[in-house]
Amino acid sequence: MTDLPSAVMFACTMNSVRSPMAESILKHLHGQQIYVDSAGVRAGEPDGFAIEVMAEIGIDISKHKSKTFDDLEDSSYDMVISLSPEAQHKAVEMTRVMACDLEYWRTFDPTFTEGSRDARLESYRQVRDQLLARITEMFPPDGGSGI
Repeated sequence: MTDLPSAVMFACTMNSVRSPMAESILKHLHGQQIYVDSAGVRAGEPDGFAIEVMAEIGIDISKHKSKTFDDLEDSSYDMVISLSPEAQHKAVEMTRVMACDLEYWRTFDPTFTEGSRDARLESYRQVRDQLLARITEMFPPDGGSGI
C-alpha cells in the first residue's frame, strides 16, 4: 500500500489485548498521519501481560480504555481490520453502509494460553510480533520508527 489511509480501526473480541496492541503499534508508526482507533465486541479489562510485552518495545498501553463498537464516537474509517471471528461479524455489520476497506487478520488470542508466566508472556510476544510485522508491511514506516 503506497498511500496511507486517513483513518483505521482495529477490532477484536474484548478490546483489551490484540486490538489495543495493533492500535498502539500503528499510532507509534503513523500517529501523526493516520487517525487510529480500536474497539471490541464486548469491553474487557486491562491486561497486564499485554501491557508488559508492549512496554518491552517501548510502547505504553497502560492507559488504554476498552470500548465496544457501540462506544465509538466516529464510524468514518477508511479501513477496518478485525482480529477475531466475532469482531469480523460485527465489522461486517458496521461497514455495510460505509465506503471502506474491511480486512480480517486471523490473530490468535493469547489469553487462552495456559502454563507458566514465561509461557504466557511468550504467547503474547508472538501475537505482538505478528501484529508488528503485518502492520509494518501494510503501513511501512517512512524513515524508521524506532521500534
